[in-house]
Amino acid sequence: MIYSFKGFIPVVHESSFVHPQAAVTGNVIIGKNVYIGPGAAIRGDWGAIIIEDGCNVQENCTLHMFPGTTVLLKENAHIGHGAVIHGATIGRNCLVGMNSVIMDNVVLEDECIVGAMSFIKADEHFISRSLIAGNPAKIIKTVSDEMIAWKTKGTALYQQLPKEMQEYWEPCEPLRFVPADRPKQDTLYSTWNAMKK
Repeated sequence: MIYSFKGFIPVVHESSFVHPQAAVTGNVIIGKNVYIGPGAAIRGDWGAIIIEDGCNVQENCTLHMFPGTTVLLKENAHIGHGAVIHGATIGRNCLVGMNSVIMDNVVLEDECIVGAMSFIKADEHFISRSLIAGNPAKIIKTVSDEMIAWKTKGTALYQQLPKEMQEYWEPCEPLRFVPADRPKQDTLYSTWNAMKK
């Protein structure tokens, strides 16, 4: 659902897909080819949220801030299932792993990767290509070219998803048995396998 707040109406580019079970509120700007998954809460009530082109915010993520702060996801940022971004800046082509928490005034420069279930405390600043993990999180090494290639390919799948959702997604009633002619997802599996090579 999309909600206005105090005169701010979210802006969503027509090429993006916001699941109707996500909640996008107030001062939010969503760029091109962005995927917002079900259960995501993107609350631009106390400050702004800017999600640049090619980003994805997956299921059950939360984006919020203290008053007067802007949350910024730069181009091609990839926010994994259940992550929390609170008043932070996520650099271009970064990946935030599942169920990670990124606190206030954190800056991730470009092409950082945050491991799943990491906690980055407030006011931390990480240089480009940092591989970050733990609680509290710290740099464990530099992100390699191979890691960035893997991340970029994974994000490309999500950049295709908005168009596919707009074309194929629709509410339906469940079947009560598996039909003999049930389609296979060979295209998706072959795409993923090809990307891993």
